Amino acid sequence: MSLLSEYMQMEQQLKDLQANLDKLQNDKRLQSELEFKAKLESLMKEFDKSAADVISLLDPKPAASAPKAASAAAGGRRKRKLKIYKNPNTGEVVETRGGNQKTLKSWKEEYGNDTVESWLVRVEE
Repeated sequence: MSLLSEYMQMEQQLKDLQANLDKLQNDKRLQSELEFKAKLESLMKEFDKSAADVISLLDPKPAASAPKAASAAAGGRRKRKLKIYKNPNTGEVVETRGGNQKTLKSWKEEYGNDTVESWLVRVEE
């Protein structure tokens, strides 16, 4: 691509972006959101609060779930997901939480890993 054509293409993109920007600036919803943001920032400054403080006030759930995460880490690994495979050739079903299951290993040796993984029916918690 020549430098001139690249310049013209970028100039056109700039015009398109400017048109979109002008359209957005005249949008009532944007004006309303900008006004809300300005008032919220003013209140935060007035009461010396950060965005994190406001979020924790409005949505205390993440703070409540933090102790759970700490206890899970202290208690060991989380439980693996249950994977259910069905051999289309025999109709046999295998449910496992790990890759070391005897039947699953024999299938992988016989049919190959990719083929057996395609037999995955569902995954449960």
